[in-house]
Amino acid sequence: MNKLLASLLATLFVGVAFAQAPVSPMTPVTPATVKAGVKADKANAAASKAEAKVDMKADAKVEKAETKASDTKAEAHQDAAKTKAAAHEKTAKAKPGAHAKAVKTEANEAVKADAKTDKVVANADAKVEKAKVEAAGDKAIAKIETKTTKAEGKADVKASTGK
Repeated sequence: MNKLLASLLATLFVGVAFAQAPVSPMTPVTPATVKAGVKADKANAAASKAEAKVDMKADAKVEKAETKASDTKAEAHQDAAKTKAAAHEKTAKAKPGAHAKAVKTEANEAVKADAKTDKVVANADAKVEKAKVEAAGDKAIAKIETKTTKAEGKADVKASTGK
């Protein structure tokens, strides 16, 4: 029993002594390393700021495109309603003998107005989608540039340590 207790105490003392031994730094901290780290941090901050700025501009472009498309769509619907109303007025004023022809003309004008509106709406939606795609591309490029800057900073710090 004494031997077991002695070995446990010896293990405890060795473990405590080993745990308190100073750990040698893996990478020496030199002025060049510190300078490279500071430079990398500044570059990372600038890259992140630039990325955020690109993101904000891209989002603003998309929002502007959506607003413009909404206005264009509303205007197209108003124009179609005016055209249909004018055609309906002509039909209402038509003489009894020409009423059938006026109804046909009204229907044709309504179809043309709807087709024109649909075309304007489709073009407006396409412009919004184009703006969204361009914004996503701009954001992706900015993100890649930020990652590149961060990687270059890490490489500079690693090179300054001499490893």
